[in-house]
Amino acid sequence: MKQSVGAKTQLFPTPVLMVGTYDQAGKPNLMNAAWGGICCSQPPCVAVSLRKATYSYGCIVERKAFTVGIASEGLMVQADYVGIASGRDADKFAVAGLTHVKSDLVDAPYAEEFPVVLECRLLHVIEIGLHTQFIGEIIDVKADAVVFGQDGRLDIMKIRPLVYDTARRGYHGVGPRLGDAFSVGKALVS
Repeated sequence: MKQSVGAKTQLFPTPVLMVGTYDQAGKPNLMNAAWGGICCSQPPCVAVSLRKATYSYGCIVERKAFTVGIASEGLMVQADYVGIASGRDADKFAVAGLTHVKSDLVDAPYAEEFPVVLECRLLHVIEIGLHTQFIGEIIDVKADAVVFGQDGRLDIMKIRPLVYDTARRGYHGVGPRLGDAFSVGKALVS
């Protein structure tokens, strides 16, 4: 029998998303956002949910654009830092030792060190409650050459993305491939 834990944000795992924005003065900023993920395939879109109190919230509203970097396991300390410091008070790129790159497609920065970056144009803003969901149309995905597999597609085991454990507030990595999606279940089709 299952035990109730109440209405909580318990979904396993959640991605660790590095949201890049510029403020009104053009200062680059990064934040760590765990509430988000792909939300549409056509057009390709990603959603990130932020509290109004965050510095990045106002930046997205102002610039109508953001990037989403995928932090790898080796960048855990930097990824955590940009989630606990405020861009109002610190130059997070400088403190974290990350290289600011201006997107050539949207009005937002990203960190060169993140192996995969989604460049997004703001499409929708949805007020939910404590959080506001920003839906961005993915204009382009940029990735380092070393994270592609021999088949020319991005390889999760080469990216080694951080994932977040909502129950214990911890970071984890990904494990080996277990099976082919939309295929292994065919054994149960009559």
